[in-house]
Amino acid sequence: MRILFAGSPGIAVPALEALASLCADAAGDFTLAGLLTNPDTPKKRSGNPEPTECAAALYRLLGEKVPVIKPEKLDSAAREQTAALKPDLLVSFAYGRFFGPKFLGLFPMGGINIHPSLLPKYRGPTPIPAAIIGKEHETGITIQRLIAETDSGDIIVQEKVSLNGRETTAVLSDIMAEKAAVLLPAVLKKIACGNVNGIAQDPGAATYCSLINKEEGFINWNMSAVDIDARIRAFSPWPLSWTMHGNQQLLILKANCIENGKTSASPGQVLGKDSDLGILIQTGDGVLAVSELQYQSKKALEWKTFLNGARNFIGTQLG
Repeated sequence: MRILFAGSPGIAVPALEALASLCADAAGDFTLAGLLTNPDTPKKRSGNPEPTECAAALYRLLGEKVPVIKPEKLDSAAREQTAALKPDLLVSFAYGRFFGPKFLGLFPMGGINIHPSLLPKYRGPTPIPAAIIGKEHETGITIQRLIAETDSGDIIVQEKVSLNGRETTAVLSDIMAEKAAVLLPAVLKKIACGNVNGIAQDPGAATYCSLINKEEGFINWNMSAVDIDARIRAFSPWPLSWTMHGNQQLLILKANCIENGKTSASPGQVLGKDSDLGILIQTGDGVLAVSELQYQSKKALEWKTFLNGARNFIGTQLG
């Protein structure tokens, strides 16, 4: 079975590595035909184009032994490049582009997609932050059949993940990445044997999430402390949560909530400090205790160190 892996960010790297390992150990039963990934983009201060994390990982593993396709869009030229690899199956994880019928038609055995939610819940591009913002008690990972409708194919396997309410998107992404690496080889072996029976999703139970933009990181202090805390965790590591202190942008990196904190202060007012919890800020419902924060272009600081350099911070109004 010749497999084309489609993926770009770091969350997909462990699954790609597991696939490469399977192909190396399977005595020719599985072959990594190529990697489909996003184009190189300028990164860091140099501005030099760099490959996606999946491409970089593949280069580290296998050098240039496996072809890497980096199209701007999945047009006829991209389909021609893909067809030249003679793939049997498409495996996708966080590739970031929609696969149309013409592209899916290039794979005799179809395609499968790894999605970090309990489908049909949180279909779309941001299921991990959506689960955190939704204050879910559990989420999970799904491997499903690819069809020409977003995250709607039959479910092949699904595994639940319990949440403790303190996860960030970064932490939960790492958990999902490792679970995908464990689940994928077993699914591929079942597909190769022809004994995979998918379960149809219930469209009536479907919910959706959308792309996150940088502006969503701006903190609305009229929201509850619980909701602000969830968004801070959901937006870590990107786009991060921020407010304004005077004319300076201030990133709120780590916090917790005191749900029953009631004061007469206005939302966004810095109330004081707690020796165990951090800097206390009034919200629309409850008090937020901030333990790590950062002025734009400055270092991230633990709250006590931050206050040493911002002695007049307590009592000010944020936002």
